[in-house]
Amino acid sequence: MTFAAIAAALPPSARTAITGLPFPLLASGKVREIFDLGDALLLTATDRLSAFDVILPDGIPGKGIILTQMSLWWFEQTRGLIANHLLPDQAGEFSRRGIADRDLQLRSMIVRKLKPLPIECVARGYLIGSGWSSYQKTGAVCGLRLPAGLRQADRLPASIFTPTTKAPKGQHDAPIDDAQGAAAIGSALYEKVKATSLALYQLGHDRARVAGMILADTKFEFGTDAAGNLILIDEVLTPDSSRYWPADEYRPDCSPPSYDKQFVRDHLLAINWNQQPPAPHLPAEVITRTREKYLAALKNLLS
Repeated sequence: MTFAAIAAALPPSARTAITGLPFPLLASGKVREIFDLGDALLLTATDRLSAFDVILPDGIPGKGIILTQMSLWWFEQTRGLIANHLLPDQAGEFSRRGIADRDLQLRSMIVRKLKPLPIECVARGYLIGSGWSSYQKTGAVCGLRLPAGLRQADRLPASIFTPTTKAPKGQHDAPIDDAQGAAAIGSALYEKVKATSLALYQLGHDRARVAGMILADTKFEFGTDAAGNLILIDEVLTPDSSRYWPADEYRPDCSPPSYDKQFVRDHLLAINWNQQPPAPHLPAEVITRTREKYLAALKNLLS
């Protein structure tokens, strides 16, 4: 789809729950709801927004559509590196299963049933966020010792893989090192996941740079099929799973402007929220500007 078509289809209000479908609801996460189609899964992105692993009471209108359409674009870009969980001919799958609602189609993917890995796979090219916090305290990120004297948002000498646990909804993911990651999924699979994550990050970084953005870091999720093949799942390289910066505004020694929900995080930090439920409501201006940031990232990629 073109950016103009996606932007025109965005709803005026947030759709924070998906109801009325004739399919069993398997899971409801921070953003996505998963329905059982029998031979496949319906993965639907709501407009919910989470920050510091807490779901906020206010959604961002159309965010689920933006995330899904960006994921679909990136799945196409990354097919040469790794297979993904999408079933071919999404339009045909929607038709065959009687899913006619256009809004639902735009925020959904019909995907294969796979076994998700119990870790989240984070690749970083810049020192920011929790990586920067860890470096300030220990000089390392996830057990990886980094050179002394790095500044906030500095580009790293080489991209690094910094996985985390996959915490249940409402709990915080915890960083793990290579030894813990290998213990969780096996050494051979871990090394493949690590190499694939770094290759995907590099591809994403290079494509984003052409679009005028810097991909600072990102999170991937993987699953395996019955034969043990590694498959890319969930969302990929979206503003929810990644940190994008405008390339022309980037400078180190600060937290650069971003196209992701860092704007929301900064607001919540400014009002001294304790990062525990219940989360506070967001001002209308924060909701509007956050939507604009998500849309800007999508427009940069599709233009």
